[in-house]
Amino acid sequence: MRIALTIAGSDSGGGAGIQADLKTFQRFGVFGTSAITAITAQNTKGVTRWEAVSPDLVRAQIDSVAEDLAPAAFKSGMLANAAIASVVAVGIREHSLPNYVLDPVMVATSGDVLFESDTIDVIRRELIPQAFLVTPNLHEAAILVGHEIDDEDAMVRAAETIVTDMGAQAVLIKGGHMASGDRVVDILYDGNVRAFRAQRLDARNTHGTGCTLSAAITAQLARGESLHAAVRRAISYVHNAIASAPGLGSGHGPLNHLAEDN
Repeated sequence: MRIALTIAGSDSGGGAGIQADLKTFQRFGVFGTSAITAITAQNTKGVTRWEAVSPDLVRAQIDSVAEDLAPAAFKSGMLANAAIASVVAVGIREHSLPNYVLDPVMVATSGDVLFESDTIDVIRRELIPQAFLVTPNLHEAAILVGHEIDDEDAMVRAAETIVTDMGAQAVLIKGGHMASGDRVVDILYDGNVRAFRAQRLDARNTHGTGCTLSAAITAQLARGESLHAAVRRAISYVHNAIASAPGLGSGHGPLNHLAEDN
């Protein structure tokens, strides 16, 4: 059995963060390990409070996993602050961790902010150059490149910037928040452009979609899948997970992490 690692925040509501990542790893037959960066108090209605874990403890978690349960792929999500982002960057480099999927989590589905603003510079300078794949949504991509993204051409230009100027090997920009009618487009760029198009779902149960997508890609990379195959299968899985969401809670409910990926 292959091992995957998630470096992210804990979601007490179980729909995003560490909890979503571990459920997704299990769904794809990968053994999940974790390094928790923050504790959040949240449910489907929003985040009421969060506190960062000390950078030393985050690093100790990464060291413990890497030294005994070496991951075949790993991801990061909520990094909370610059100090945590920096120790994560050093840990990745010193342990030569492979197949890094960087999900630059900045804001929860509910709109609650999940990072301190000085974290962005560390992500740009220290983490993106180590990333095999970066998976920002439109808002996160706009923050990373410093300008608005309002159409498909702008998505491609932003993706090229993240790879060519910032040093990532590839980027998947998620277009779910773009006004594009009844179709959703996600742009994958690794030197070449590939667009993934799907029917837009009219759904409120979308809590944890970004976490789940990046975790699904990570799990498949751990199993030896190619980047394009991993992204295609993960997008299909998340689409089905939204469509078959169990409808829990009174806000933005969680996905169905047992969904198919056909």
